[in-house]
Amino acid sequence: MKRHKWGCSQKLKIVLKGLSGQIEISKLCNKYQISQVIYYRWREQLLQYGQEAFESKNITRREHRLQSENQRLKQIIGDLTVELKKASSNDAKKIS
Repeated sequence: MKRHKWGCSQKLKIVLKGLSGQIEISKLCNKYQISQVIYYRWREQLLQYGQEAFESKNITRREHRLQSENQRLKQIIGDLTVELKKASSNDAKKIS
């Protein structure tokens, strides 16, 4: 068979067609010119790691919340740094 580099979305599409039961796996593999070994390897990967598709949404929300909090804390630190520099500058002027 001719070598073809399959993208993630293409692999998913092929495996989902096979899982739908609307086409025999042998015919599906012939249609896309892949071996059945490759199809079943992709299917196992999908079944093994498929739950990550649902976990990523929770991670994304958590990451978004943490990024927002991080940004807020950086702003506070920046504001405090400016105030400290002003106070140091004013103290230096009083001493001179």
